Amino acid sequence: MGSETMSTENVRAAVVQAAPIAFDLEATLAKVRRLAGEAARTGAQLAVFPEAFVSGYPRGMDFGALVGSRTPEGREWFYRYWASSVEVPGAACSALGEIARESALYLVIGVIERDGGTLYCSVLSFEPSGRLLGKHRKVMPTASERLIWGYGDGSTLSVYPTAIGNLGAVICWENYMPLLRMAMYGKQVQIYCAPTADGRDTWIATMQHIALEGRCFVLSCNQYAVRGDYPADYPVSTTEPGEVLSRGGSCIVDPFGHLLAGPDYSGESILTAELDLANVVRGKFDFDVVGHYARPDIFHLEVDERATPAVRSQPPGGLRP
Repeated sequence: MGSETMSTENVRAAVVQAAPIAFDLEATLAKVRRLAGEAARTGAQLAVFPEAFVSGYPRGMDFGALVGSRTPEGREWFYRYWASSVEVPGAACSALGEIARESALYLVIGVIERDGGTLYCSVLSFEPSGRLLGKHRKVMPTASERLIWGYGDGSTLSVYPTAIGNLGAVICWENYMPLLRMAMYGKQVQIYCAPTADGRDTWIATMQHIALEGRCFVLSCNQYAVRGDYPADYPVSTTEPGEVLSRGGSCIVDPFGHLLAGPDYSGESILTAELDLANVVRGKFDFDVVGHYARPDIFHLEVDERATPAVRSQPPGGLRP
């Protein structure tokens, strides 16, 4: 949902470009606590962490899977990944809420969420009280991600009205899905968070395009990760601890497409910027893609926001909805 009126207050925002302690939940939560504290000390009211920060983006991993076969070693790695994931609600989710409360931050963070035996690439959003605003599950994992992550549905396409503005998150290549973006614009997103694992040069132009298209602030956050951030037995080709596996490229963009911070490819960093939310309205003066610049007589979008569980229980004599 989105609010009926849009905030026009200034907001200090941070994107935290760092790496987790991959496959180690407790160590990663400790690092989140430290980095959130550092972001808060910059004066930030909002901190955004990368995709799959808790507890790792398994870059380069094949989980022992080929067409028609899986290996015992790959199954064991999947178990290790599952064991370092987050249940919502659950102890790790509560710990992240406590970190938000201790830091007095709105906290938007990529996690690997487990639900039974399935993992999802999700983003959790917390308010400074520590309350979970909600989660968004990536609706379309990309390429080999589909082996290890399930699909989200329309029930988590959320924009949260908050004291700092309308806050939403879209994960990595979901940002290339025009209709998903349109759904977020329809909810009047002002602060559009884009946790990602894409550090290519072309990503920056995408972030600038979305800011211009949606007339919103875009906060893109990627990991800066080296081989040493992964377990010693992690099966990738390099054994050099300092070899870069994810080069960052985090940035903050204003509603006119201007870079306010980044992109940064130099290492772990916390990028900050002042968001003048009045620029959202100033930008919509000549381009409001879900308002005066829309043509609903020609084009319209319908979004199914119902949850789609595999099992629906009905009371005796109940009717299927």
